[in-house]
Amino acid sequence: MKKQLILGSFLILGVVVWFYFFKNNSKNELFKVMQVPEFEMMDQNKNLISPNDLLGKVYVVEFFFTNCPTICPVMNQNLMKVDSEINHSDFGILSITIDPKRDTSEVLKKHRENLGIQNENWHFLTADRDYILNVSKKFNIYMGEDENSAEGLEHSGKMALVDKNGNIRSRYNSHGIPILYYSGLNYKDEKGTESSLKGKFHPEINWLKEDIKILLNE
Repeated sequence: MKKQLILGSFLILGVVVWFYFFKNNSKNELFKVMQVPEFEMMDQNKNLISPNDLLGKVYVVEFFFTNCPTICPVMNQNLMKVDSEINHSDFGILSITIDPKRDTSEVLKKHRENLGIQNENWHFLTADRDYILNVSKKFNIYMGEDENSAEGLEHSGKMALVDKNGNIRSRYNSHGIPILYYSGLNYKDEKGTESSLKGKFHPEINWLKEDIKILLNE
């Protein structure tokens, strides 16, 4: 009985030590989700861009389209705030259109100019619709499959954060679970439980800023 009590005490102690180690470790290190998928797309200047072109840089990947009347302007504005605060030569953004029929390189270039973007590492990318759909699946970021249907240009408000070595990274939530992707949306509340186009809160954008700074210093 005494041996069992001692063994039980050691097991409990081990669990406690593991819990605090994991909790503290998760605050200081970002989870490695996966290697960024391979792709090659044309940017607003008709240059071919692939993940290899951004090795050594920290960058964010989003899916959007220029005629989007809802979440895309919010995502773009939030990313502009991120870009402005980070203001680093080794930080970039890849904005991939899901509407390549309308979003040609020329349209994307004009859109970029209208937003007033100065960061040379912020690329607006386009390719064949099926190719883009396949890339979104590799990222595990939702994109509507049928461009002729009402929901055909639906997409997720999630963004991927990529480190200098081409790994998608994320922070852990308060329960110690990796969030995987960051929400680019606005919310009615500070905790980010109810999204709203006119919401004043964007907690995961704040996380994104913090974690970009961590990765830039790695």
